[in-house]
Amino acid sequence: MDDAVYERFDTREGFQAAVDRLLEQPGRELRIFDRDGAALLFNDPARIERLQRFLQASRTRRLYLVLHDPQHLQRQCPRMMSLLARYAHAIQIHRSHDEIRELRDSFMVLDASHYVRRPVGAFFRGAIGLADENEAFAMRGRFAEIWAASYPAVSSSTVGL
Repeated sequence: MDDAVYERFDTREGFQAAVDRLLEQPGRELRIFDRDGAALLFNDPARIERLQRFLQASRTRRLYLVLHDPQHLQRQCPRMMSLLARYAHAIQIHRSHDEIRELRDSFMVLDASHYVRRPVGAFFRGAIGLADENEAFAMRGRFAEIWAASYPAVSSSTVGL
């Protein structure tokens, strides 16, 4: 893509279509920040298939996820947990520290080129940007700050059995 694309959405369907469109873009590192991951449909077979295709495309692909609360993912998303077990080398899931739990936005950024962002993660209003390197680069930097204020929270192994 030569020209940046910016499109707004304001419905659940629009948001899901934007996420799917983002996952179809070329890229190496997908970074996701969300409250609990529930809106990202991490137990939907089609969503997991897209994430798996993303990871299968190259052994250098990575998925970094920061959640305020990972319980939904751990309890309600066995498909994502299975994907984590198969791609433990490529997926890292962190939980945010208390001092940044007031952050309410949600976003996904692919490399420093493409993104989906919701200013308030509790609502489905937001935008997708494709080949928007200025905004995506800034979001990638913001993700780095959030990642630094988080800790590993979800593992592919079950401890205590």
